[in-house]
Amino acid sequence: METVNIKINNRPYTANKSDTILEAAKGAGIEIPTLCYLKEINQIGACRICNVEVKGARSLAAACTYPVAEGMEIFTDTPKVHADRRITLELILSAHDRKCLSCVRSGNCELQRLCHLFGVDDENAFEGENHNYDIDGSAAHMTRDNNKCILCRRCVAACGKMQGVSVIGPNDRGFATHIGCAFDMNLDEVPCVSCGQCIVACPTAAIAEKDETGKVWDALANPDLHVVVQTAPSIRATIGEDFGLPIGTDCTGKMAAALKRLGFDGVYDTNFAADLTVLEEANELIERVTKGKGPLPLITSCSPGWVKYCEHFFPEFVPNLSSCKSPQQMFGAVYKTWYAQKHGIDPKNIFVVGVMPCTAKKFEVNREDENAAGVPDCDVALTTREISRMIKRAGIEFANLADEDFDDPLGVATGAGQIFGTSGGVMEAALRTAAETLEGKPVGSVDFTDVRGFDGVKEASYNIAGMVVNVAVASGLANAKALLERVKSGEKQYHFIEIMACPGGCINGGGQPVQSAHVRNFTDLKSLRAKVLYNQDSSNKLRKAHDSPIIKMLYSEFFGSPGSHKAHEILHTSYKVRGNYS
Repeated sequence: METVNIKINNRPYTANKSDTILEAAKGAGIEIPTLCYLKEINQIGACRICNVEVKGARSLAAACTYPVAEGMEIFTDTPKVHADRRITLELILSAHDRKCLSCVRSGNCELQRLCHLFGVDDENAFEGENHNYDIDGSAAHMTRDNNKCILCRRCVAACGKMQGVSVIGPNDRGFATHIGCAFDMNLDEVPCVSCGQCIVACPTAAIAEKDETGKVWDALANPDLHVVVQTAPSIRATIGEDFGLPIGTDCTGKMAAALKRLGFDGVYDTNFAADLTVLEEANELIERVTKGKGPLPLITSCSPGWVKYCEHFFPEFVPNLSSCKSPQQMFGAVYKTWYAQKHGIDPKNIFVVGVMPCTAKKFEVNREDENAAGVPDCDVALTTREISRMIKRAGIEFANLADEDFDDPLGVATGAGQIFGTSGGVMEAALRTAAETLEGKPVGSVDFTDVRGFDGVKEASYNIAGMVVNVAVASGLANAKALLERVKSGEKQYHFIEIMACPGGCINGGGQPVQSAHVRNFTDLKSLRAKVLYNQDSSNKLRKAHDSPIIKMLYSEFFGSPGSHKAHEILHTSYKVRGNYS
């Protein structure tokens, strides 16, 4: 790669010719602050916090958009630069709700951090006219408070460029500019898919998940309720970030220990239900491929954000969706049927909490046909951020906890269930079981590595039982759209497709710990988090879902076989067209 010689703060450095000043400074170990920049999706130079001096330039330059050149001399921390940043921050604060003490992002707010660094306090120099926006709480998963918005447009880029949904954008002009839906409609009036990528992109708390921790505190305090919690595969790989642990720390044991200290009657692993999903979904694939019982390609249904997107934007593919409930919902369905019967508990007195990487799970718990026992399969879905706040509020010293195990029997899972949290994991887990079922014998390697990684779309073909099975994996809804358009046109033919709404899968979900743009732009979050799950899989003695002893017991004494009538009643669901926006 071609390089150039530059100076930053009078020291010589070599940078790639394609670098911006921001990237070159990062390579030199210098962080230039930003508020609007998000790598690859929002490089608009709007906030001007990244302004620097360039020798010979007439004005300050936005480091996120200004390319380096041979011999360039850059100054990132001069009095002029500092004064400019302070004025910009004061102008932002002049139209900002400054109730920081009660804000959900206090302590993890990029605006707050910069104000602290540059000595900007609440005594603002630019007091004057301000806005008073109503808070939009119409969506099941989030609230939008434009009083805290700084017009960075990161959320717009996440929704439009990353996800291809584009239900929000800038409305009006000048001082009246605000982020909203078309015609200022509420979020529940537009085809928002609840993915939450706008939340993790936001530098403040203008967008936040709808906090449901109060419901869980109330349930835990109710002696008449049997309250249990399940944690999704990816949570163990991310929750430590909320407690200052390095990105990519495996916190399985600490997480189980913390949840037990919160007072749940049972602390379980959603990975168990992921194994159950594998058996039902693999059976469904085999039935469609070998007996024509349903259209091809079969498309996974574990990601509720993707399912809602399909219902809105690709209604013609609704019949292709697997009828399997997601692992969260399967867990609740099993607990309120099999477990309730086995232990003589009225399902109405069972309160199931899911700890999920995904804000769309909040929408999912209220979907129709998700009530196997006549009551909702899962009562509340909390994000990683919400359960972290509960742990902190309870005074639990997470980082100092000794590891503890999940409770039996629904805490037992295979490696197949563990990799559900990353892009390609559902596909790989299902192929392990489908291949052995079709072959009628153990297969050699259970590692289907072609479907791993974080490319937007991945393809592979496998020879299974003398038949070529074509598969594809997409993560991020803009990538899913591109893939499905090729299927619609006849350009591509697949037997099985995995789609996850969030880029990289659940490890990068909209409910995961919020990392600042500086971390998101220059750290491979997805790889570090996914490594935890793949390490758990490779070290697990059981790597195929159908080898799980609890899964074998469930089918033996309750469901009969995958795809049975009873399994369909309890573990499967239905979908509906929500309007064609394609």
